[in-house]
This record gives sequence, structure tokens and C-alpha cells, in this order.
Amino acid sequence: MSGVRFGIWDLAAALYVAGVVWGLFVIDAKPTTKIVLALAWPVGPMAFAVTLTILLAAALIAFPVLGLIALVVAAAWLFVM
Repeated sequence: MSGVRFGIWDLAAALYVAGVVWGLFVIDAKPTTKIVLALAWPVGPMAFAVTLTILLAAALIAFPVLGLIALVVAAAWLFVM
């Protein structure tokens, strides 16, 4: 079976490039500011992922049963995707 296969990292790279291009054309700022903001836009999703990780860890300590269930579901989702 021959053909082009795209993985999750290809999708992530395509979304990153699309975000950079979108940012360069949509932001109303000086060119330097446009470039810096367009290149730095993934910081938001990364901060979201870090926040969720910290909340899952806190849930595991504060509510062991619910935290464990959430951790298992998150791990299963990560490994299946």
C-alpha cells in the first residue's frame, strides 16, 4: 500500500504554520511585533497543557480515587491517540 501518511506531528506542524501565517496577516501591529507574536502563539496551548497536568496531580493528592480515575483516563487517551 503506497501513499502519503500524515501523523499527529505533521498535523501539529501544519497547525503551527497556519497559526504563524494567520498571525502575520491578522495582527494590527508593527512588523517586528507581528513576527514575535506569530512565532510565540503556541505558548497558550502549552500553558493549558501544563495547567491541566498540575490540576491532575493536585486531584490525585486531594481526591485519590477521583484523581486516579482522571489520571487513568488521561493516560489512556494519550496512548490511544
